[in-house]
Amino acid sequence: MTREENEARLAYLKNIVLNLPHKPGTYQYYDEKRKPGAEAPDQDHIIYVGKAKDLKNRVSSYFHKEVDRYKTKVLVSKIQDISYSVVNSEEDALLIENQLIKQYKPKYNVLLKDGKTYPSICITKEYYPRIFKTRKINKKYGSFYGPYSHISSMYAILEIIKKVFKPRTCRLPLTPERIEKGEFKPCLEYHIHNCGGPCIDKQSYDDYQENIRQAREVLKGNTRDLENYLREKMQDYASKLEFERAEEYKQRIIALDNFAARSEIVSHTITDVDVFTIIDDDQKKNAYINYIHVTNGAINQSFTYEYKRKLDETDEELLNDAIPEIRERFGSTAKEIIVPFELDFKIKDADFFIPQRGDKHHLLELSEMNAKQYKFDRLKQTEKLNPEQKQTRLMKELQDKLKLPKLPYQIECFDNSNISGTDAVAGCIVYKGMKPSRKDYRKYNIKTVVGPDDYASMQEVVRRRYSRMMEEHTPLPDLIITDGGKGQMDVVREVVEDELHLQIPIAGLAKNDRHRTNELLYGFPPQVIGLKTDSELFKVLTQIQDEVHRFAITFHRDKRSKHQLHSELDDIKGIGPKTKDLLLREFRSVKRIKETDYQQLKDTLGESKATIVWNHFHPDETPSEH
Repeated sequence: MTREENEARLAYLKNIVLNLPHKPGTYQYYDEKRKPGAEAPDQDHIIYVGKAKDLKNRVSSYFHKEVDRYKTKVLVSKIQDISYSVVNSEEDALLIENQLIKQYKPKYNVLLKDGKTYPSICITKEYYPRIFKTRKINKKYGSFYGPYSHISSMYAILEIIKKVFKPRTCRLPLTPERIEKGEFKPCLEYHIHNCGGPCIDKQSYDDYQENIRQAREVLKGNTRDLENYLREKMQDYASKLEFERAEEYKQRIIALDNFAARSEIVSHTITDVDVFTIIDDDQKKNAYINYIHVTNGAINQSFTYEYKRKLDETDEELLNDAIPEIRERFGSTAKEIIVPFELDFKIKDADFFIPQRGDKHHLLELSEMNAKQYKFDRLKQTEKLNPEQKQTRLMKELQDKLKLPKLPYQIECFDNSNISGTDAVAGCIVYKGMKPSRKDYRKYNIKTVVGPDDYASMQEVVRRRYSRMMEEHTPLPDLIITDGGKGQMDVVREVVEDELHLQIPIAGLAKNDRHRTNELLYGFPPQVIGLKTDSELFKVLTQIQDEVHRFAITFHRDKRSKHQLHSELDDIKGIGPKTKDLLLREFRSVKRIKETDYQQLKDTLGESKATIVWNHFHPDETPSEH
């Protein structure tokens, strides 16, 4: 490979890495480029399969210049192409990576070729079987259950089995002959009541095997059937007045109940069911299909898949294609399939059901909630990479809510501020693309209104702003928002529509008794727009209202502070801050400056500035007279 070819190869790979998502998943490296349009990977050319908590961070680490591991350098030199799969969780990435490695046996996955896999639970074929976790699967030694990607779940099952059924933990070669000869002695587990003592014939073979049979039911997930069986045994022993044995079975039932309470139990009446729901994205280009599988009343599968519409397929058409594919992927043979609406096809040995109430309807709602959450997560991830997409979505949502003729890119909001009509001011803030454009903010001193009249002040400011914008041919806003209810909207409309003859949409944000924004108003006459107060759009509108209030209040405080600190010396033209400070240090007050004679002023300031000060306070006299 020439230098130019290698640089082109690396550029191609880095472009793929640049577009990887920050999500958990698996990735595959190829030693030859896949053919364009190929749907399935060519397993003969997969040289490495990896897992990642964050696909982009993990894959990009292979292409850092500071990588110094020989194996990594060799691997990178062989890579010609990359593919990846996004999953919902790290545990899913682990499982899929394991499956792909077993399926493709990639050349560079050296560490995973030792047969190491995810742990399973084994029940041996011994005369007195043992139950333990293992990573080595050899079915000639016993039965295996699993594998378990969630290690905590596996330990929870082992804990309930040990507590309820008390299988032996020793490795003694127990046989009937050796037990009869008394070759074994009980260990500590027997003395602390964790084992029934089959090694010294304290527990019969039939009783031990019955415990193992019940343990198998737990491993299969049949806790409900097992609990019914234990309850029958408890009642049977109680009827025979064998209360110690009845108490033993009661404790087993309690332990199973506690175990089931920690599981994802949805209903004891639902045995083997598939659940499918579908929701659309905002542009109707993609659909999200969630799949839930319930066995013995507990959810054991829940995944969401994204489907891209190529020919504007309906939801029914998408589910028609997706259900068989997903069922095949998970190997589901459930006889009942719960769906949100009627479908026009049948599946062999399975029936569709549309629940209207009860536990199955709850399952449908749960599936839809999972699909919506997946959609939300995908949307957030996309908007994080492309913030403009979020802004456009919010503008489109506001346009749809208010039925505006165009996208509200430029939004302006007004607010007044005064104390009993004094130092009256107003502020106008501008949002462009749902973000504040502070360079376009404007402050207004109220000039024509006397007294505390908020409506008249609002009209003055709106009139001044849009009259000037019309004269200067400045682009007008797409939406005006008033910080107030119907009254503010009406007075703004009088100026904008009746006086200036402008067609600018006007909305209002009203507050409740606690002075919190709770309503969006629009129309003529104004009507309340249905908008959830916890939605993103409502939060942005509230931010706009808070921002204009902050802007107007800050301007009013600044003006009031300057007014309170104002001195008559500030009104003397030609006298600056230094001269003012000198006069106050020398004469202590404005009153004494007025009363002093011209000669003292001249000695302090000099002839020129003394004349200016003297003429200001004695306009009808001349300095020469004193």
